[in-house]
Formats: sequence, structure tokens, C-alpha cells
Amino acid sequence: MRVALFLEEESGNWHVRRLAEAMRTRGVDVVVTSLPRCAFDTQLASGIDIPGFDGALPDAVFVRSISAGTLEQVTFRLGILHALRESGVRVWNDARAIERCVDKSATTFLLHKAGIPTPRTRTMETQPPAVAYVDEAQRPLIYKPLFGSQGKGLLRVDDAAGLPAAEAADNIYYLQDFVPPSGATFEDWRVIVTRRRVVAAMARRAGTWITNVHQGGAPSPHEPSEEMAQLAGSALAAVGADYGGIDLIRTPDGRLLVLEVNSNPSWRGLQSVSEVNIGEAIAEDFLHAVAEHRCHQPEPRLAAQTQPCLA
Repeated sequence: MRVALFLEEESGNWHVRRLAEAMRTRGVDVVVTSLPRCAFDTQLASGIDIPGFDGALPDAVFVRSISAGTLEQVTFRLGILHALRESGVRVWNDARAIERCVDKSATTFLLHKAGIPTPRTRTMETQPPAVAYVDEAQRPLIYKPLFGSQGKGLLRVDDAAGLPAAEAADNIYYLQDFVPPSGATFEDWRVIVTRRRVVAAMARRAGTWITNVHQGGAPSPHEPSEEMAQLAGSALAAVGADYGGIDLIRTPDGRLLVLEVNSNPSWRGLQSVSEVNIGEAIAEDFLHAVAEHRCHQPEPRLAAQTQPCLA
């Protein structure tokens, strides 16, 4: 089995090294590359040129990152992932799941449609409707950049003066109800889950409402309850992802809510407090999904395989 593992061009490869090692110990030929290095090429039979594959297609693709870029660059990279899926390659997570998760408004809509509890959220264009909503709400709200991550750019909005300028917000206002803490410490949970299982989880605590580990939140090991595990799995299914990081929070009256779904979660902070080898577990579930996929491919593709059906 040959697998393309797409890393993040502008970042370190801590996660990629662990995933690649876990796959290689299972006999997989892993080619580490990135989406910016790929190309569409009509001279090739496959139409897709991935470094290290000489015009052929990999058996599967693991997307650690699509890498930052302009709208045109990101659209092109997602197009590569769409094309791979249409060509019969198992892509983890595929472009559809990434698109749904990178846009917080789409994620929130899909969670709502699936009946999964989330804080009330309203997303709108331009500042005047946002000002009107804040004035009408008369309660604390959280502004989040639509495409943000790792707690960057979050703002607590207690009145219209707390809204970012239209240019800073790119004229899109994603406003979510603020969930107050039950005590003096703010706490929420990150759960890494695949379609097969909960891999690992941690609690994140901080003296402020931003609990992300990258923003100073303190991680601690956590064994998720059955309710947490079911909610995380349902959230993953709602966005159609294969694996993800689900952020959960509990309201003062005891209700468990989903805050976000991350389609390419980091787990370095979680690994520091977990006894589970997270990279190993994710790689195992990825390869299980690839084996299932190969079992259901048309005969011509199966005939070219060297690995038996393992599902």
C-alpha cells in the first residue's frame, strides 16, 4: 500500500512524523509531501501529479493540512482532493469535510440540522446587522473569525463597541452566545474521535474564557463520559468527517454543548497528558478505513492491488 501524507508547508512536522512512523511500522509505503507541490496535468493518465508517484495515484491520502494560502490557492488544493476522491482514492479527511469544518458557520449549521446542542449562534454579513443583533441580544457574545483556529482572534462582545471593525472581520460576523463557567475556573474539553472510536480526550482549564492550549490553557487527562463520547461521535458524523477534534463545554445548568469541530486537529498538548499513543491510534483507524474502501472498489482497481482485503 502506498499512501500520500500531506503536511503543512509553513509549520513543523511533529504530527506528520508520528503518523508516518505508525504507518511504516505497519508495512505502508508513506510518501510525505504537500498539496502546494501537487499539480493537475492532462498529459498524465490520472490527470493528477503528486510528488513521488510518477503520475500514478496513491492507494490513499491522509490530509494533515491543506496549508495556508490565497483563496485561489486553497481552492486549487481542495480541487486536488476532490479529484482524488472522484478517482477512487480514499482521502482522510476529504475536501467536503474540510470545507464544512474550516467554515464555522457551515459547521454550526450542520450541527444544528443534526439536532446537536450548540450555543446559539448567528452569522451575518456587514457590521450594521451585527450591531443590531448585539443591541437586541443584551447578553455576552463571542466573536470568532470564520476561518480562525487555536483561539486566535476571539473577542468577547458585551456591547456593539466590542465588535471588530468591518475590515478586520472581513465583513463577516460569527457571534456565539458566551457560556459562563460553573465556578472560578473556565473549563472545556477536546475529544479526538474517529468514525471507529474516541481516541483520547483532555480537559482544558484557564483563568480566562479562552482555554486553548496555544493560548495558555492548562491541559489535564480526562476520561470522557458516555454522553461526551456519543456527542463527539455525532458531531463528527454531522460534518461527514473521518476524524476530528471536537470541543465540548458544559453550561452552569449541566447541559453539554459542542463548540467546534476541527477537521485537522493538533494533539501535541493532548499527547502530553495522555497515555494513548494518539498518532498510532489515528493511523490504525485510517488504515482500517482504507482497507474497507479497497474492499468495495470495482474489480479493475482491485486487480491492481497487492494487498489483500483486510476489512
